[in-house]
Amino acid sequence: MRIRRVLSTAVLLAGVSAAPALLGAAASPAVADASPSASPSGDATAPTEAGTSFRTATEIEQGVQATAGGSAGDYLYWQFPADAGQRPTVKATVKLPEASKRASAETWQIDVYDGLRRRQACQYGAQTRTAATDASTVELSCTLRTVRAWSETWANDPLPGTYYIRLTATGLGAADLGLPMSTELRVDSKDIGGSAAVDGSLAKPLVPGIATTSEKSDDSSDSKTAVLSSLRPDGSDWWSDRWVWTAIGGVLAALAGIGGYALTRGSGRPSRIPPGA
Repeated sequence: MRIRRVLSTAVLLAGVSAAPALLGAAASPAVADASPSASPSGDATAPTEAGTSFRTATEIEQGVQATAGGSAGDYLYWQFPADAGQRPTVKATVKLPEASKRASAETWQIDVYDGLRRRQACQYGAQTRTAATDASTVELSCTLRTVRAWSETWANDPLPGTYYIRLTATGLGAADLGLPMSTELRVDSKDIGGSAAVDGSLAKPLVPGIATTSEKSDDSSDSKTAVLSSLRPDGSDWWSDRWVWTAIGGVLAALAGIGGYALTRGSGRPSRIPPGA
């Protein structure tokens, strides 16, 4: 009996000592997922202008800093692609005119819309800020919720596809309208991993057909294709790190059961009691 108890305890201790190694092995992909997923492309051309409406929004890639000039009171638009499992963060820096030329404080705001032009809430970040009359710049940021591979039709969850950015001044004095300004904008994402995985996938990314670009075909005729239509959702992939954490949970549950049995089953029949009693 004592030998079996010692063996059970040894198995339990071995399992508990192996658990941190398993947790470390599973945590390493999660740490890797926490790093930015988009990096500047070597051949990417950074846009130097912005659109004035949803239809003319300038396309930008994640990880590339875009710049644009305009006038105070203009609406500036950009668009970028986002895939399932990403958590995009939009950052914008508005360079204001000289303080001597401005008559009052200015309030600037950045909004993000999905491919269906539904305004997406910012999970955190300074989406709206007011610049004092002596301020030279104002910095805005908006971190969206994690893009889901699938969602209910009634929900307003962010889905894979095109996202629109709109930058404008919401509080501006009449004397400051038309003053020159410039802005720098950048979009980066973090891959959240299996913690955001869902049991479903979007059939097609949310890419509005009205945002089109002309392409020359072999017969020299112009054909219209949807902007960012090459984006494909990632939700159809069956693998995610949720499988790793599920396996670790099963192993720990089994070890807990073995340990509980070893501690509570007792030492068996006392030696002073005969077998036939």
